[in-house]
Amino acid sequence: MSQTASPRLSPGDPAPDFTLPDQDGAEVSLHDHAGRKVIVYFYPAAMTPGCTKEACDFRDSIGSLSAAGFQVLGISKDDPTTLAGFRARDHLNFPLLSDADLTVHRLYGAYGEKSLYGKTVTGVLRSTFVVDEDGSIRLALYNVKATGHVASLRRRLGLAA
Repeated sequence: MSQTASPRLSPGDPAPDFTLPDQDGAEVSLHDHAGRKVIVYFYPAAMTPGCTKEACDFRDSIGSLSAAGFQVLGISKDDPTTLAGFRARDHLNFPLLSDADLTVHRLYGAYGEKSLYGKTVTGVLRSTFVVDEDGSIRLALYNVKATGHVASLRRRLGLAA
């Protein structure tokens, strides 16, 4: 697979399994959540303005997401130490996972070409996936905006605002 091209996932596709270290260095696997609904979201970098906004929106919605049966997992290329600082600084209440070599990003199509300030660059594509209890992709959302994304996702999932 090339450095820039990643296949895109579609609803109904099996969600690629993964095992990644969390902010505390503990391994977290998607298959650990079998039989549960999981929101897996990819973001470019911890503690940046857009990524902080998105993470805090997930934090503020975790009660209703959990009540509806959803677990949230955030994934970035940041190392576990950086993720621990991000989680502590912003009181995040869900696991942050480290994918330093971008393997899982590529499996999900969350790494590739994007436009940044009018230039085409290669990098992390802010993306969100909803994985159903059977391990299939329910929603695959690419190139989402940080601001308003969680509210939009909640509407798509039929959750009250």
